[in-house]
Amino acid sequence: MVLRHLEILEAIAETGTFTGAAKKLYMTQSAVSHAVAELEKQAGTALFERHPRGAALTRCGVSLLEESRHILTACRNLDRRIACLEENTPVTVVSSITIASFLLPQILSGLRASCPELRVSVRVASANAAIDILRRGKADIACWEGIAPKGDFHTIHLGSYRLCAACAPGFDLTEQPVTPAGLCRYPLLLREPGSAIRDTFDSRLALAGLKAEPVWESVNSSALIRAAEAGLGIAILPEQLLSDSLLLNKLRLIRLDYMEMENQMLALFNRDKYITKPFRILADSLKRGAGSPLAIRPECR
Repeated sequence: MVLRHLEILEAIAETGTFTGAAKKLYMTQSAVSHAVAELEKQAGTALFERHPRGAALTRCGVSLLEESRHILTACRNLDRRIACLEENTPVTVVSSITIASFLLPQILSGLRASCPELRVSVRVASANAAIDILRRGKADIACWEGIAPKGDFHTIHLGSYRLCAACAPGFDLTEQPVTPAGLCRYPLLLREPGSAIRDTFDSRLALAGLKAEPVWESVNSSALIRAAEAGLGIAILPEQLLSDSLLLNKLRLIRLDYMEMENQMLALFNRDKYITKPFRILADSLKRGAGSPLAIRPECR
């Protein structure tokens, strides 16, 4: 089946003559006649009744034209859109949980205000899973926490955050500042192994020859915050995620000794990636968002 033959079928039906169809489609009459002959040969039946003053569709011709309408409409719609194909291509972001919790929403909200037509989809995953998704080509860009992973990536620096220890105001804490060894004697509320937050905390303890034995582990930071507010232990989380509870005096920060903990926030994409216009707009927005007050907060004191 040739699309041009269907267009000729439609044009003859609309103009009533082979000559009119030829003029409408900027073709010669002989080319129209040849195309109709090929189409009728393929159909195995006559599609037009020829009259001295023109041509009319047979019952079979009408049936074929009706079947062809949605194909012709779809092709014309695609023809109109193809010049804007790149502009209409969505951008997929895979983000670590922490960045998706306090940095990415603000950046994408500003992007939507300035470019409402831009289509961005977000998938939230653990940091390690995010890089795996990017490597498999299932995302255009990955928001990552920690040391930049190995790979041939372009990197956009989004800022950094410090990890803090927090507990309920009435939690029984006998020493301040708390050493790494002292911290491990208290019930700990920690993110899951493999998360950027947990990896950073575990690496600091490992430098002191220590290993955490948490009483709570969760992929959900909010669950750890609620547990800390209930006095169940000490949560180790970014201050940005603790800020509301600190302002409401539901939590207080704990001063730590020899435990400076900071994670970098990065946006990564493959160096050989084809840069579409929507992707470039998103990347520029991420660069501007790195200057956001949420991206870098004061040290935990």
